[in-house]
Amino acid sequence: MRERIYRTIEASDGQDVWSSVYDAFMMVMIIVSLLPLNFKEEIPFFNITDEITTVVFIIDYLLRWSTADFGSNDKPVIAFLRYPFTPMAIIDLISILPSVTLLHRGFKMLRVFRMVRATRVLRIFKFIRYSKNVQIILNVIKNSKKALLTVGIFALGYVYISALIAFNVEPDTFDNIYDAIYWAVVSLTTVAYGDVYLVSEVGRAISMFSSLFGVAFVALPAGIITAGYMKEIEKIDPEIVPAEDSQLPNQ
Repeated sequence: MRERIYRTIEASDGQDVWSSVYDAFMMVMIIVSLLPLNFKEEIPFFNITDEITTVVFIIDYLLRWSTADFGSNDKPVIAFLRYPFTPMAIIDLISILPSVTLLHRGFKMLRVFRMVRATRVLRIFKFIRYSKNVQIILNVIKNSKKALLTVGIFALGYVYISALIAFNVEPDTFDNIYDAIYWAVVSLTTVAYGDVYLVSEVGRAISMFSSLFGVAFVALPAGIITAGYMKEIEKIDPEIVPAEDSQLPNQ
């Protein structure tokens, strides 16, 4: 019985119908639970849906905890003790607690926890459990972490150097180094909100240079992730052949 529950609540690979239905149901529950955050005022209907989704999430949490030994190489006792401290279990618990505390309005101390209402946004991360595509992307990031880390370090270094140059070229434009770093970030990403900008000739030249290099730094991670994603897809379905390979003449 527990093994059947485990196979159902784990992310579906398309082979298990009940698992696919469960994943779809949980995704709907996650979306419904986030709807109240789109409104400032409290709506009675959303209070009801929040109670329902909270109960569903608690049941899901308990089911995963009770079947933790099936997805672990540890002994059952160790698996049960370790599960609450796993990343996804922590996300599940954090996404549940705000609603649980809000339901107990009779306790004055628990009213303090109303400020954590916004932490329910973390429920969006529960999609990771139920979406196979999201898990593929996470595997890509994990497998490409060295390349992405290298690009990230170069990007951070470039941002800091650009900020230092701009801060010293136009000290009147920035109140502090943080403003200069902010300008460098929006320039690097080519967003350029226009609230902070360089006005001198040298400053404009620095802005152009920063924006041009920003295109390269933004494009590199996208290329790394795309290449890794294609490799993961090929592992799942070996029949998938890149377009350029399919156009090669027969030898």
